[in-house]
Amino acid sequence: MSDPTRPKGPKIIAIANQKGGVGKTTTAINLAAALTEQGSRVLVVDLDPQGNASTGLGIEMDAREYTTYDLLLDDASLDDVILPTEKDGMSIIPATVDLSSADIELIANEKRSFLLHDALRQPAMDKFNWDFILIDCPPSLNLLTVNAMIAAHSVLIPLQSEFFALEGLSQLMLTVREVRQSANAGLRIEGVVLTMYDARNNLSQQVEQDARDNLGELVFDTKIPRNVRVSEAPSFAQPVLDYDPASKGAEAYRTLAKELVAKNLRTAA
Repeated sequence: MSDPTRPKGPKIIAIANQKGGVGKTTTAINLAAALTEQGSRVLVVDLDPQGNASTGLGIEMDAREYTTYDLLLDDASLDDVILPTEKDGMSIIPATVDLSSADIELIANEKRSFLLHDALRQPAMDKFNWDFILIDCPPSLNLLTVNAMIAAHSVLIPLQSEFFALEGLSQLMLTVREVRQSANAGLRIEGVVLTMYDARNNLSQQVEQDARDNLGELVFDTKIPRNVRVSEAPSFAQPVLDYDPASKGAEAYRTLAKELVAKNLRTAA
């Protein structure tokens, strides 16, 4: 039974798409940065063994002594696993390649699907006062992604503006439905955000039309443009909002953050 005296926790959003290269980590990093700029306190949970979100936020490999692996499988304390980033108000639980073996090790654990859920809801989280927790999922529908969906209130889906973009979406939606039926009845789709969008390209426009025809209001109004500054920023270990604040990519993520907050305020009303 939940404790009515505990403060209301943060909104937890899993950023997921089993297809790689769709802008999932880029969205996690830059949406977190944009939310932070707008006054929210944000925790990024890097659940991808590639650790790209950690690298993109400037966390050197030798600083990753404790990671999401330790949080899930070794009951590491939050004070050990949560690291500050260069951006005030934004922290990260980093990942390393160790996480790639977690799927196998989780199978023997009877609470295997709920480990992240329990870790992010422990009383020790209260002191951090997060407004949002963004989980960067691996590019597969494995046990780590299921952990994220059971831990989350909603799933945000980056959708690349290219041919076959919608094909893999049905499997992801099916997984969300299964998680909703079996383990997290409150899970919902936060929305689908079109990434790498080129307004001059007929294909991008067709993908957008197909997405809106099939998914309606689930598709965010904001589109993330194909932008070289967004691509360059990770190699400088920065969100694009810091690397080039005036770029079209940075402005798009600021707009997405505003749309996300407004959507959540309407839902809460």
